[in-house]
This record gives sequence, C-alpha cells and structure tokens, in this order.
Amino acid sequence: MTVAPAQRSRTAILAGAKIVISEVGSYESNMVDIAARAQVSRATVYNHFADKEEMMFSLLESEIMRLADLAKSSASPKDALQILSSEISGDPALRKMVETDPEDIAAFVTIGAHPLWTVVRENLAKIFGAGNSSLVLRWLIGQIASPLTAGESAQQAEQIARSLS
Repeated sequence: MTVAPAQRSRTAILAGAKIVISEVGSYESNMVDIAARAQVSRATVYNHFADKEEMMFSLLESEIMRLADLAKSSASPKDALQILSSEISGDPALRKMVETDPEDIAAFVTIGAHPLWTVVRENLAKIFGAGNSSLVLRWLIGQIASPLTAGESAQQAEQIARSLS
C-alpha cells in the first residue's frame, strides 16, 4: 500500500512531536523543534496543524488509535491488557510529562466529555466488552502516574483477564 506524501509528513510530524515531548515535556515543546525532529519545514507543520494545541490533539488521537489497534490484534484479552499496560507504562513521552507537566497529565487523566474519551471508551468496549471497559480504563490510567514493571503488567493483566466476563 502506498502512503501519500501528505500522510507521510503528518506521521513524521506526530512522531517528531512524541520525541520532543519525551525530551522536554509538552509545555516546553515547540513547533520549530518538532519540525526539525520530523525533518520537515516549519511551514509543513503549519500546513497540517493550525497550532500546537491542534497538533497535540492529533497526537493523542493517533496514540489512542495505535494502542486500540495493538489491543484489537492481540490473541486474547490477557495479551491485549499486557500490551496496553506495557505501552503505557513504558512510554517515554508520558514519563516526561508526569515529571514536567503534571497539570497536563492531571487534565488528561480526568475522564470527561472530551471527544477523545468517547473514542477511548468505544474502543475499550469493543475489545473488552461494555461492562468491563471502565475497570480496564481505570487500571490503565493508574499506570500513567505509577508505571508497572513488565512482571507486574503480566501478573495484573492475567488477574484482570480472569475477572472479565
């Protein structure tokens, strides 16, 4: 499958943003550094995103969909839980934001009416069932501030998978 140049640029920009955030946090990140990491011009960044806020929204949405795709392609609920846990607990951008941008993290983990929460809820309901999505969501949110080791992820994923009906 061929990817259009515009999509390649957008993907590169989001990847560059994630790298910059993992280095300096979201607050200190800027479009110039993101463009440099993405190896595109600043004009290209602004052709895709009106401002940093729009780019951050797109990055969050992209990450949510990436994680949902990983979970959906897992062999079992336990595997899906473990993959999600490992990805969240080991994400360098989240780790940096917890350190440098606690207000942003607090806003991000506050479940609300934001459209991205709808996307998260819908995907978790498809993967784990509507009755289980809240438990899974709260378990995963906890790992943003308190990441799990690989062993803890495996153990807790197994326990939660057994409790899912």
